[in-house]
Amino acid sequence: MHTVVERELELKLVLSPERSIPVPARLAYHTADPYAVHITFHVGSENPVRWTFARELLVEGVFRPCGDGDVRVWPTKSGGRSVVLMGLNSPEGDALLEASSSAVSAWLERILRVVPPGTEQERLGPVIDKGLRQLLAPSRTDESPETGTADATGV
Repeated sequence: MHTVVERELELKLVLSPERSIPVPARLAYHTADPYAVHITFHVGSENPVRWTFARELLVEGVFRPCGDGDVRVWPTKSGGRSVVLMGLNSPEGDALLEASSSAVSAWLERILRVVPPGTEQERLGPVIDKGLRQLLAPSRTDESPETGTADATGV
């Protein structure tokens, strides 16, 4: 059985030091994908924007600057309150998003209770085994019509 831990959250898209706009988002964690976190941004278009990155990057980013490349996360203060900033870079553009540190931390605490750090690999074992069984199972085209067994020659 796989567990999904979600949280609806309003982030701020930082346009300039003086201006930001609210962006509804959903944080999601799937035990079937234990190393990743997923963020879906509802930006008023028909298709939401989805980002997936390392769970550890978000956990560490609540405490200290981390990441390089496409995703960077770091804590800071904004208007006297603690926030987490996420810098996202893609070929389509860059975005700087601000989230409440307490909201992100509370969600992280929930997912870290579900899958404690260092136990992620245990969650992957059954998923990998099932995937390998499906991948290695003979397909109908590999079966001999007379015996119903796989033809080792491939003919």
